[in-house]
Amino acid sequence: MKNLNFPIKLTFNISTLANDFTAQDANGQTVAYVKQKLFKLKEDITVYDNENKTAINYKIKADKWIDFSTAYSITNNRGKEIGKVARKGWASMWKAHYELIDQFQRPQYHIREESVWVRFFDSLLGQIPILSLLTGYLFHASYLVTNDVGEVFVKLKKEPSLFGNKFEIIKLKEMDIDDDERIILGLMMMILLEKRRG
Repeated sequence: MKNLNFPIKLTFNISTLANDFTAQDANGQTVAYVKQKLFKLKEDITVYDNENKTAINYKIKADKWIDFSTAYSITNNRGKEIGKVARKGWASMWKAHYELIDQFQRPQYHIREESVWVRFFDSLLGQIPILSLLTGYLFHASYLVTNDVGEVFVKLKKEPSLFGNKFEIIKLKEMDIDDDERIILGLMMMILLEKRRG
């Protein structure tokens, strides 16, 4: 996923049992089809080039299977690790916080949820039968990718939709091409985990 044309739209498939989604660029071109294997103790994610699964471009796998600070290793189609995304344990209990780690095992970026209240009200109203149908239109979680000094490079936001299955990745500041790839893949893994949390 080089030279991406932002914004990138992520649309989860609601017609399959798998936890999967398609990523399309600003021109409507598919840049990735992401599928999570079901019934695995460890997270096992495959990133294909398209919905037909013609070629595998990346794999994302958990380093540990029960740990609040599990790291997810991202490898390319040659088996080379290009980075990791790690959930920040207790810091993520109420407000999601992840770290993106580069290919040299150095922390590089942070992914943080903008508002804990959006998640709170989304979860609260999601328990009420009739109102639960509206939460996809009322509450829109968003996440910021920042460096150590707080500069915002990328924003991922949930878009209004009936099933809450649409997200958009917006690039706010230029970065290295390698960082583009790592950030997008890290956000893909993060949103799979966060969508499951609710």
